[in-house]
Amino acid sequence: MRQASGFTLVELVLVVIITGILAPALTVFFKPALDGYFDTRRRAELGDMADTALRRMGRELRRAVPNSLIALDGNCIEFVLAKSGGLYRREVDISNADSDPLDSTAADVSFDVLSPLAVAPVAGDFVVIGNQNTADVYAEGSGSTRAEVQEWELLPEPPPDDISRGKGRLTLKSAHPFPPAYDGGRFFVVSQAEQRIAYVCRNTGEAAGNGSGTLVRVVRGFDGSVPGACPTPTASEAPLARRAAACSFDYQPGATEQSGFVSIRLQLLEAGERITLVYGAHVSNVP
Repeated sequence: MRQASGFTLVELVLVVIITGILAPALTVFFKPALDGYFDTRRRAELGDMADTALRRMGRELRRAVPNSLIALDGNCIEFVLAKSGGLYRREVDISNADSDPLDSTAADVSFDVLSPLAVAPVAGDFVVIGNQNTADVYAEGSGSTRAEVQEWELLPEPPPDDISRGKGRLTLKSAHPFPPAYDGGRFFVVSQAEQRIAYVCRNTGEAAGNGSGTLVRVVRGFDGSVPGACPTPTASEAPLARRAAACSFDYQPGATEQSGFVSIRLQLLEAGERITLVYGAHVSNVP
């Protein structure tokens, strides 16, 4: 006959009792380590979210049209974003009868571009020249420092030893009187798709150990008005950062011969874990 094997009821009861005694002791040792792991991961995710948002803002702030930045009540900042820029012809080329300089003494409808452009302008984009006052780039009509592009035409490739012929010609939708530009003859191109950019912190605060606010990037077009209040984000604008407990913008414009400085402070809070990052960006205000 084969001998039966297995656990007796007494052995099973003893295992249950011993396990019940050891479980709380093991929990004391393993729970802090497990909580620490999840807390570390949560802090890393919050730090990555905040760092990504701040770096993106820094990249775009450095591309802002000079003197276009406006900090509104500390909760948002708005500016005109340049997608490219270059140098325009300021004087007639005596060796090139077809040259087209920009006339800054009267309304002009076209001018030659001397430098290569990283991104070519298209019809509907805007050209900004000589923006020294914040309100001018937002204004409409003859007092504005911007005009709408009608056409971008590449010029024939010049001989290698003649760089003065230029790279192309910009034609405006209508003749526009630009102010005399800063020494160097610089211009900026603003995309029709992204004219005015605002970064807005809304509903910041704390609730049940979590940040209640969001950081949102808002895109809107020129309407002739100077920004006076933070724009209201729509449902289609995805937040750059969630769980925002605090957020602030500080802008020191400096002089037109110097760089302005933007300081951004962003604090995120989730499940009691808090991270705070401060980011600074220099912006050129030389028109």
